[in-house]
Amino acid sequence: MDLGFYSVNWDFNFLSIFFAQAPAKVIFDLFIIGGWVILGYFVINAGILLWVNYRQEKFTHNWEWQVLAIDIPALNIQTPMAVEQMFSQISGAFNHVDITEKYWHGFKQQWFSFEVISIEGYIQFLVRTEKTFRDLVETAVYAQYPDAEIVEVEDYVKNLPDVFPNEEYEMWAADFGPTENWAYPIRTYEEFEHKISKDTVLKDPMGTFLESFARLNSGEQMWFQIIVEPISNHWKEEVIEKIEEIAGVGHAHGGGLSGALDKLPDATLKTLEFIGDQVFGREGGEAEEHEKEEKKELSPGQGKLIEGMENKIQKTGFKTKMRGLYVARKEVFRKERGVHALMGAVSQFNIPNANSLAAVYKTAATSFFAKSIINYRKNLLMKAYKKRKIKAGSNPYVLNIMELATLWHFPMSHVKTPLLQKAAAKQSEPPTGLPVESLLNPVWASGENRTKKIEEGKSPKIGYTTDAGHINYDDNLPFA
Repeated sequence: MDLGFYSVNWDFNFLSIFFAQAPAKVIFDLFIIGGWVILGYFVINAGILLWVNYRQEKFTHNWEWQVLAIDIPALNIQTPMAVEQMFSQISGAFNHVDITEKYWHGFKQQWFSFEVISIEGYIQFLVRTEKTFRDLVETAVYAQYPDAEIVEVEDYVKNLPDVFPNEEYEMWAADFGPTENWAYPIRTYEEFEHKISKDTVLKDPMGTFLESFARLNSGEQMWFQIIVEPISNHWKEEVIEKIEEIAGVGHAHGGGLSGALDKLPDATLKTLEFIGDQVFGREGGEAEEHEKEEKKELSPGQGKLIEGMENKIQKTGFKTKMRGLYVARKEVFRKERGVHALMGAVSQFNIPNANSLAAVYKTAATSFFAKSIINYRKNLLMKAYKKRKIKAGSNPYVLNIMELATLWHFPMSHVKTPLLQKAAAKQSEPPTGLPVESLLNPVWASGENRTKKIEEGKSPKIGYTTDAGHINYDDNLPFA
């Protein structure tokens, strides 16, 4: 074969090519004929990936992450539906971008991390957000929980080591995800409702979750995060395709080359059946009609599954990653208490004939290099947790706002978790008759008098100054 600039001695007898020529010559000939196309494809893709990563690093260079502690009043009668509305409002952070913004400017969608942590049994609800969307998070929370308290706190992950094995600490970590296709639904809060007489009582699944967190002792910590990234509605198309596959209608196979190859055997059989109908005079119409009737017949389980999937696409979805971590000092590390309790709490959201949640990527291995694999995964998952990385570890998936609200919501007041941080009391406005000067020119008690007032539950302010410079004393002034 003469390519002009290079001549390839190509014999169509493949064996003679490989045995008559040197291996290096054969490889070079194959590269000249068409191998460079494959190599070029990988080189171009690698170049695009490196470029996008470079631009995204510049795009995210000025991002400032904040960790917000959220405390709610002890008397909370809001169901998880309130948190569902909260997630719905947060989905407004999604940005539609074009190719230029994505590949040239390196645009990267901001994400959020909703977390529950237990440090030696003390439990706190947290949200990690980029500074730009702090107002959005606070607005979404206050809209559903007007009496909540939101305070920025230091990131708790800084207090533990990054590298394992470690001399002081031992850890276990896992990415939790669906065991089936994520298009199948998990158990939601509506299925935890018990109807007693005329009243509907929610058997709050967060009670089981928090109970496992509250049992930790000194030196133990349990972290759980749900990372969510706003996305478009294209995910619903995949769910619809899955529904059609179960129902036996529409496109049973995926698109692209693999989908075409999957359809090839069916197309061949149908062609042969058509030829047989024409030769032997069979009526293909009746066979097709019978086939359609068979496809319409679904088992009760399939019908319920399709109903659940249809309900799933009626609500907003997020790209999601769930990650749990149990870490403790070596002398108190008890995997059977911390890990098994967390696994049991997560399993309550399973539906046997639909979908289940399990540890799909964890710090465990049974191969010959098990110790090295476990240490690698410990460092990977610890770093991924601290950085709140959605792509590290197992693949992300899509959950809708109802599923997310079931997994992460503030417990109702009947859930007894004594070490859960809650808002102390409802904050009230100052008295209506209070002079304006008292808010601008308070006079503070000092020394023993100030300490005594605080211990008695009174305001450390002793009065306020008027325009004339006089002091009006009032022990009922609000605390500073």
